[in-house]
Amino acid sequence: MESTAVIVTRDLTKVYGHQKAVDRLTFNIKPGEIFGFLGPNGAGKTTTLLMLLGLTEPTSGHAQVLGYEPIRDPINVKKQIGYLPENMGFYNDLNARQMLHYIAELNGLSLDIAEARINVALQEVGLSDEAEKKIGAFSRGMRQRLGIAEILIKAPKVAFLDEPTLGLDPDATNRMIELIRQISQERQMTVMLSSHLLHQAQKICHRIGIMIKGQMVAQGSMEELAQEKLGVGTEAYTLEEIYMKYFKET
Repeated sequence: MESTAVIVTRDLTKVYGHQKAVDRLTFNIKPGEIFGFLGPNGAGKTTTLLMLLGLTEPTSGHAQVLGYEPIRDPINVKKQIGYLPENMGFYNDLNARQMLHYIAELNGLSLDIAEARINVALQEVGLSDEAEKKIGAFSRGMRQRLGIAEILIKAPKVAFLDEPTLGLDPDATNRMIELIRQISQERQMTVMLSSHLLHQAQKICHRIGIMIKGQMVAQGSMEELAQEKLGVGTEAYTLEEIYMKYFKET
């Protein structure tokens, strides 16, 4: 395993029955970068995240997050990471501030520290004016931003975001993408962004991994992927065009 990387996998594999959901996955993510984990639905992205979170056991291979093996040290991993699942669950009868206080209490924060972090998090995600509103009345975009606020309360070193813009309108999508960029840069937070929406990843990701049918068929910066597959720089090509080149050949 590479000691300088925050996340490392080597031949990580998950088999369900006769189907390989993830097939010999090998990659690493560097400190402070936003890594776009891209591919169609069913490509194995969520299964990979669950293995990195220690929520499902690999069939074979190895993974490390912040130096810990998730399946052997799940508590140490969970202490230092934040996770935004595709469908975020909240207590709809609570308001946003109450929900964040609950999360702070679960993470063992004192009342003073919790209150300070909650105020900062609500401000960062643009929910200060909605802090007393019941979550049941929140739009999907507001719920996603509240999910980001939950991550900020923990102040983790790594954030795993699973389809954070799914179902959002264009304006909410743009705000979410900019929010992810902002918190990664300002807090030096490593982000693994799982998505099938390529144009969004192109805006903020430092490097990209392309998953197809459980395998990572390519990884690198936009420039590296364009050079590898098209023999040119990225000026004339979008990430979607580069992706489709890999997809068709796979």
